[in-house]
Amino acid sequence: MHDLIANLWLGMSVAFTFTNVSLCLIGALVGTLIGVLPGIGSLATIAMLLPITFGLPPVGALIMLAGIYYGAQYGGSTTSILVNIPGESSSVVTCLDGHEMAKQGRAGPALAIAAIGSFFAGCVATVLVAALGAPLTAMALLFGPAEYFSLMVLGLIFAVVLAKGSVLKALTMILTGLLLSMIGSDLETGAERMTWGVPELSDGIGFVVVGMGMFGFGEILRNLESPGSREIINTKVTGLMPTLPDLKASAGAIGRGTVIGSLLGILPGGGAIIASFAAYTLEKKVSKNPLRFGRGAIEGVAAPEAANNAAAQTSFIPLLTLGIPPNPVMALMVGAMTIHGIVPGPQVMTKQPELFWGMIASMWLGNLMLIVINLPLVGMWVRLLRVPYRHLFPMIVIFCCIGVYSLNNAPFDVSLTAIFGVVGYWLVKHDFEPAPMILGFVLGPLMEENLRRAMLIARGDATVFLTRPISGTLLAIAFVMLALAVLPSLRAKREEVFTE
Repeated sequence: MHDLIANLWLGMSVAFTFTNVSLCLIGALVGTLIGVLPGIGSLATIAMLLPITFGLPPVGALIMLAGIYYGAQYGGSTTSILVNIPGESSSVVTCLDGHEMAKQGRAGPALAIAAIGSFFAGCVATVLVAALGAPLTAMALLFGPAEYFSLMVLGLIFAVVLAKGSVLKALTMILTGLLLSMIGSDLETGAERMTWGVPELSDGIGFVVVGMGMFGFGEILRNLESPGSREIINTKVTGLMPTLPDLKASAGAIGRGTVIGSLLGILPGGGAIIASFAAYTLEKKVSKNPLRFGRGAIEGVAAPEAANNAAAQTSFIPLLTLGIPPNPVMALMVGAMTIHGIVPGPQVMTKQPELFWGMIASMWLGNLMLIVINLPLVGMWVRLLRVPYRHLFPMIVIFCCIGVYSLNNAPFDVSLTAIFGVVGYWLVKHDFEPAPMILGFVLGPLMEENLRRAMLIARGDATVFLTRPISGTLLAIAFVMLALAVLPSLRAKREEVFTE
């Protein structure tokens, strides 16, 4: 306990500098903004902003990117309630009761409970990140190359199991990501591989190029195809303070949503999305009158909003302690850490404690900023929603192109990003999820390095992955998960859940 308090004090001293407070505020504001504007999303925004982080100190850059991620979870609820369009995919469930409340003239209490639930869940999840950080890091230090390889295999299998629709398509995307990560020069010999004689590919494909193409440009193409009409609640949002009955009805839902979100956020896959669905389903099950849901039940706003915020913050646990990204946004965070020369994993906590604890302390600060930003600025967010998407996208495209070009001053990178944008658009149109591909692309070099090291230590004996207890257990879990996912009955059920 004494060590935890000392570490948190260190984190506070790092987070509460003028630079880091400013970057946290920028991250929270940008996150809220892109959460409010449907069709941009935290994934695309973080991919676009990665080039900007080059000029920032590593801790500040990560604090800002983290603020964008959990800030977007807050902002997504505003559009769900006022416009019936989820700004973030994890806010889909909030539309069901949030917009109904807005139509009944109760948009104020709905927005307030969403913010209060998010704030409470974010604070609890931050405590969990701080408490689990040290023991998980100590456990991770027991891992050798074989264990790390098996852990990454398990992470990729989780991404397959939790992907929407076809398991075969998800596996294809992961293998595509792994193959793309191998383009460039061999880690040991330096020989070129899969470059097809193109000199620009000899250093491999940049992470920002793939991320910004698949998610930034791809998202723009999808939004241009279906701009959609926005049914904005035109009445003035009043009565932001929820009543005592509202608070009583929401308290249990916020608590249950926080627990579900905290647990599911740690697991690989779409933590925040699955957590919000699970929390909403649980509330319907425990409610004395489940027919109220979908007709403006305040618990239907409180539970999913608490769950998706808790999940967004606990997803930092596997990233910071094991170096494994549990979702695509965390994969982008791995990219940001790599850009700044930080090796994700247990070494971060022991070798760079100021970065680890500074990020955790900044989450408390960010959550406080978000509750202050969100409620007073509701009117401004509503006015922003009236800006047509056709006026926004040219600025986004120009910003993306400048960002990609500034990495290496290479026009080739911009062309490659555009190609990945078209590919990303085509993949989504044909029900291929790009997210597993990004996870495969990020984990590819780490998997290859650990595979080679394990084989060298074992003198070429491949059974080392099965004979070492931790490694064997992780691979066994991965095999069981994949076998269950492939079973047709379970797969059909999974598809039904996602289409409902």
